[in-house]
Amino acid sequence: MDVLFERCAGLDVHQATVAVAVRIPGSGKVRTQVIQTFGTTTPDLLTLRDWLSTHGVTHVALESTGVYWKSVYYLLEDAFTVLLVNAAHMKNVPGRKTDVQDCAWIAQLLEHGLLRGSFVPPPAIRELRDLTRYRKAVIQDRTREVNRLHKVLEDAGIKLATVATDVLGVSGRAMLAALLAGTTDPAVLADLARGRMRAKLPALRQALTGRFRARHAFLIGQILAHLDYLDETLAALSREIATQLTPLASAVTRLRTIPGVEQRTAEVLVAEIGVDMRRFPTAGHLVSWAGLCPGNNESAGKRHRGTTRKGCKWLPITLIEAALGAIRKKGCVLGARYRRIMRHRGHKIAVVAIARTILEIAYHLLARETTYQELGADYFDRRDKERATHRYVRLLEQLGYHVTLEDPTPIAA
Repeated sequence: MDVLFERCAGLDVHQATVAVAVRIPGSGKVRTQVIQTFGTTTPDLLTLRDWLSTHGVTHVALESTGVYWKSVYYLLEDAFTVLLVNAAHMKNVPGRKTDVQDCAWIAQLLEHGLLRGSFVPPPAIRELRDLTRYRKAVIQDRTREVNRLHKVLEDAGIKLATVATDVLGVSGRAMLAALLAGTTDPAVLADLARGRMRAKLPALRQALTGRFRARHAFLIGQILAHLDYLDETLAALSREIATQLTPLASAVTRLRTIPGVEQRTAEVLVAEIGVDMRRFPTAGHLVSWAGLCPGNNESAGKRHRGTTRKGCKWLPITLIEAALGAIRKKGCVLGARYRRIMRHRGHKIAVVAIARTILEIAYHLLARETTYQELGADYFDRRDKERATHRYVRLLEQLGYHVTLEDPTPIAA
């Protein structure tokens, strides 16, 4: 095979060390390979960068191993063309990987142009991504803490969740505070209800009759304190994210015009895919990178159901949440598309399809710097008028009607 990069290096990154294989031209057509091991502290990585520069290296490749690749990548990206490679892609290239060091194998694949770099956003987007991902982790922690609260109440025989929609609402908080203060009389607790909860006083008295003990009070006190801390953390993170997004406010505004995409979803989209869509040739490339494209499972001329491949978990989770919101909006083309797919493929596949559509729309909005234009819930009927007519006629005939179609008579002026 032809050598595309004469001076290149392959890096096998570990937590404490990084093995480096440099391949450079030798005498005649023979390639020279030099292997050396460095540490992963910042001074060691600076020494590695100088060593690569000494050998005239222009291209560097390394595997995306956990989070260990980040410090190496960030120190080398300004001096060389660095490719972050998915290890799964390397397994698809035949070779004797078990007989050579990993770094040497990476260098050999790189010099022949057999490696494809992963998408690594610019520094500003990377910093924003760290914030949004941590916020999502805190939200998940809060959800788990709320579930623990429900379990403690159930253990105490307090069935507040069966009557109140939100146990941590104004009424629920007041009742929990009274329980912690030592009040266990169901009538007194139920009388703390506010607003529409006042209409449920008889049910509340029944639900608040339980076996509340001191250990329950201690556990609920700890849980509520933790929830207050998590709420403060979420508020601080949201403020910092808003500050970081100030230069990209126009992109967030455009994304919020998509049905189902609210402020937090738009922030995650910008943090995960950035605003420069030139990195992805088409919307299909972006969807494939996100792991939302349908699987390709064809054998003997028959297509079977295929699953989506593994990808970044943060982006699909957010898009699925947006899709669940979009399909509930009235007069929305996304809801109409969901219903078309759901009839044949089921709810889960249909929701993933809507998530994929939202990502495609986001790509075009960011690439063209425009806003979303709603096509309407009847878009598919207008697009496929003949098919829609046939479907409705067949439905009426199944109900016992005889249908005769006539062209509409134009109205006289």
